Amino acid sequence: MHGIFANIVILMAVAVVSVWLFKRINLPPILAYLFCGILAGPDLLALFEHPEDMQTFAELGIVFLLFSLGLEFSLPKMIAMRQMVFGVGVGQMLLTTLVFMGISLMLGLGLSAAIIVGSIVALSSTAIVIKQTNDMGILNTTRAQMAVSILLFQDLAVVPLLIVVPLLAIDGGQSLSVAIGLSIIKGVMVVLILMSVGKWILPRVFTEVAQTRTDELFVLTTILVALMAAGLTYTFGLSMALGAFLAGMMLGESQYKYQLEADIRPFRDILMGLFFITIGMRLNIPDLLTQWHWALIGLVGMLLIKVILIRIAGGLFGVPKEDAWAAGFKLCQMGEFSFVIAALAVDHGILSTQVGSLILSIGILSMAMTPWLVTKSSDFARRIVNEPAPKFEPNEAISARHQLIHDHVIIMGFGRVGQSVSRLLKSEAIPYLVVDADPGRVQESQSAGQPVYFGDVRHKDILKAVGIERAKLVLITFDEHNKAMAVIQLISSLYPDLPIVVRTRKDYRMSELYSAGASQVVPEILEGSLMLVSQVLHLSGIPMSRILKRVRKERKGHYGNMHGFFPGETTELSYAKQDKLEFMHAVVIAPNAFAAQKSLLELDIQRSGIKIKGLRRDNIEIESPLPETILKSGDVLVIVGKPRRVERAERYLLEGH
Repeated sequence: MHGIFANIVILMAVAVVSVWLFKRINLPPILAYLFCGILAGPDLLALFEHPEDMQTFAELGIVFLLFSLGLEFSLPKMIAMRQMVFGVGVGQMLLTTLVFMGISLMLGLGLSAAIIVGSIVALSSTAIVIKQTNDMGILNTTRAQMAVSILLFQDLAVVPLLIVVPLLAIDGGQSLSVAIGLSIIKGVMVVLILMSVGKWILPRVFTEVAQTRTDELFVLTTILVALMAAGLTYTFGLSMALGAFLAGMMLGESQYKYQLEADIRPFRDILMGLFFITIGMRLNIPDLLTQWHWALIGLVGMLLIKVILIRIAGGLFGVPKEDAWAAGFKLCQMGEFSFVIAALAVDHGILSTQVGSLILSIGILSMAMTPWLVTKSSDFARRIVNEPAPKFEPNEAISARHQLIHDHVIIMGFGRVGQSVSRLLKSEAIPYLVVDADPGRVQESQSAGQPVYFGDVRHKDILKAVGIERAKLVLITFDEHNKAMAVIQLISSLYPDLPIVVRTRKDYRMSELYSAGASQVVPEILEGSLMLVSQVLHLSGIPMSRILKRVRKERKGHYGNMHGFFPGETTELSYAKQDKLEFMHAVVIAPNAFAAQKSLLELDIQRSGIKIKGLRRDNIEIESPLPETILKSGDVLVIVGKPRRVERAERYLLEGH
């Protein structure tokens, strides 16, 4: 027992280090879990004598993953994208499956194994592609939506594939057809049962549970529903994943959808990590070393063929060439469910261990390349169709067109904030120019007639091109602190008298931005609080002149009275922020405290970077107590500062060191 416990601890330690390391080099956690499994497998650390013993428990990760997929399934979205989903998606799935099925047959695999291999290769990584496109800010573009449509159909195709894999393990054509027929009948019965339960029972159950306002009960009910649905389909001889998907789909249209997804996510992520670790344990390293050349050949062949097949599928349904090629480069890898189906096929004896290891190796390598392929997909597509990159007005053209513009505002960054500011400036007939580094956004904005230009505002030529020497104000709207610091320092060195207004979401960065040369820093949270207070004061009957005076005072004082807050148990702070945000803390002066009977001047706690916000004595609040004030037993001293300094100050006040 102690040995198993020690091995589990080692496995968790390896997983933590692996995920951290892979995130540092911008690789997805799935690859980290696979790598962890390879390390923990029988050929290296050999932490578990029988890795397959963990398989049943790890398969719960697939159950929760399909439950989450069902929650996200949207019938209206499916109908809206039906041409792409059931057109390009179906075409890609069929073409890829048939082509790689034929290749597998030529390489000597049996029919069942060939079907499985074709299906495995036809799938792509939803998690990696969606995350990468979202990080790049192109998820909602027309080109990315084509890739999303294909991924959506692939996710739907996973459910029947998980049902078919066990059936393909049955020998004999007649018995296979009978098994498929029985599975269809069972599937219809299960769907009817679950749909009935989902329509008439589950909403009432979750309404009752929600009214108890007990988080633990809601979580337990969510897990129970997912497991019961999975158990029902398993009892009928079908995949547990099918039941979980149907249960999620039933609840996906309910008002509890987002809470259900939030509750199930921790269990899903942990168990999915365990599942991919068990898949990594299956990798036979000796086999891989002997067939590494086949893994590289398979990788290159798969990537090239999938790109071409997706291009053909897109062409059949009238998708522009460049968009189809770009989607091909985004989706040419294997997906998470490829590993799931491969593991299931190995368990049922459809694929040999050697073939499973080879597929796993190719899949891992292809997923490792995915972030780079997604980033470069548009460039590759343009080169293939021989189209030039999106043309933005060169710096000379910008200068020539706006050589007469003066006293204008330069907006750096044309996201939501920048666009909102530009509309108000336009309504007041104030001239402005915008510089943004997102080519898609620039192209669309230019098409709409907006004076938006592509460029990196950290370059002097870009600044001069938009007439910064004639501008009356620079507004930095993007929320990238290091980039903003560099731009402020550059502008301050070139044009020290030019006002620079900076928007930031992190109020603890204000002093750094002011030190770099910003004229005014607008912290979103504090400014939002200030506007909220203004409304409250106005509705409370305070004269508007007095409110405006208070607002001006706070802004002039860099929001001094609004810094610091009392943290609570639900306050989520990263280690990076803990040294920057300011906390407020009430220190009760006990009778035997070091600070008792000493004056604030004598204690001099301000020298350690602590500010005294107020003093409470005999239920009377004293704002900004005088330095000569002597602290008494029972006084409550309210201090403000960075967390570690607050802790040291409290210890000093109470213990004297």
